[in-house]
Amino acid sequence: MPERVVTVVPEDGIHARPASKFVETATESDADVQVGRPGEELVNAASMLSVTGLDVGPGEEVQVVAEGDGAETALDQLERILRTPEDEL
Repeated sequence: MPERVVTVVPEDGIHARPASKFVETATESDADVQVGRPGEELVNAASMLSVTGLDVGPGEEVQVVAEGDGAETALDQLERILRTPEDEL
């Protein structure tokens, strides 16, 4: 199962606009995508409540795991969102 550990760049962390883009991208993917802090329980990346409930701030690491068709593509897109400053999204 492909996975990535990514350091969150947007100044709001995974909240507001970055969270919206992240969840939208996960929802549009054919892969089943989960996200969370490394070593902790992962949540459904297609759920806005679950993703924002992680309360991840800038500079924190998250683990993103994808399974199924398009898993690598989904991870590439989600990693880009997490590594892009909010004003560039």
